[in-house]
Amino acid sequence: MSIVGVTGGVDTHADVHVAAAIDHNGGVLGIESFPTNEAGYENLVGWIASFGPIERVGVEGTGSYGVGLARFLTATGIDVVEVDRPNRHVRRRKGKSDPTDALAAARAALSGEASVVPKHRNGPVEQMRVLLVARRSARQQRIQTLNQLRHLVLTAPEPIRIRFKDRYKAGLVTEAANMRPRAGSDAVLFTTNVVIRDLARRIKALNTEMRNIDRMLIVLIGDTAPLLLALYGLGPDSAATLLVTAGDNPERLHSEQAWAHLCGVTPIPASSGKITRYRLNRGGDRNANAALLYRIVLTRMSSHDETRRYVTRRRAEGRSTPEIMRCLKRYVARQVFKHLPQAA
Repeated sequence: MSIVGVTGGVDTHADVHVAAAIDHNGGVLGIESFPTNEAGYENLVGWIASFGPIERVGVEGTGSYGVGLARFLTATGIDVVEVDRPNRHVRRRKGKSDPTDALAAARAALSGEASVVPKHRNGPVEQMRVLLVARRSARQQRIQTLNQLRHLVLTAPEPIRIRFKDRYKAGLVTEAANMRPRAGSDAVLFTTNVVIRDLARRIKALNTEMRNIDRMLIVLIGDTAPLLLALYGLGPDSAATLLVTAGDNPERLHSEQAWAHLCGVTPIPASSGKITRYRLNRGGDRNANAALLYRIVLTRMSSHDETRRYVTRRRAEGRSTPEIMRCLKRYVARQVFKHLPQAA
């Protein structure tokens, strides 16, 4: 008598994961809740295995609440597939509950509807992701602080406005950070000078933080995909963003087309009547899409001779700028894929 395999599904949360186990026909074997810690993960695996050999487990939210469980299951040797949130129409029809979502995850894994292997988060690419979180935060704070500094200078008392009139765009931060305000008869002038100095020093500190992060990223990128930074238009931020999209296990991307689809740069048919055309894909990883669009394609369109000649030729053929950018993004995705670790 052959042993029937079991498929699991997990609806993940911050404190408790709800797991469901089903047989090869989709029949419910059980539903149980487990705490989100190492002991809970072990009990979850043991509970599913009590019904039979585990074939695979579908986990919802492998990039957020389910990341710890996905790591544990992968380390245990269990096949894990990433499950998307159920369709809104299905939720309206069947309702919403944690057991319902766990069953939906298990059945999606069983039927093959969910077949995406989640990204591993246990290597240098995960280090890049953590660094990028800090870098983006520092960049946003720098922009906000710089805007505040410029606004204060613009609305400051006349002596301050006159002093920084020629430093509004260049040299403002350096000169303001070197100020040594002294209390005098004008309290407003003194306070404004102190705040302007502190804002400038905050900007310099954020610049230093971003430079340190970039140095760490360059080392990690050099160890992971050494030829990636040689591509025109790619800096450490863009290269790391694309590697994070691929993950620490880029072998899960079976083809260059799969990579392009993941980045949201595969052309989508948008034809109607006698007009045959394609549009940009609005799906995929939006961080990778932004990196391909703004940090690479726009850079090449403005300063890369070969790309500029291509744009001129395509415009002469009647192509619009969005259509040209779609083609360029697809080309860049093809270039990047050749330099990902699995292509070596």
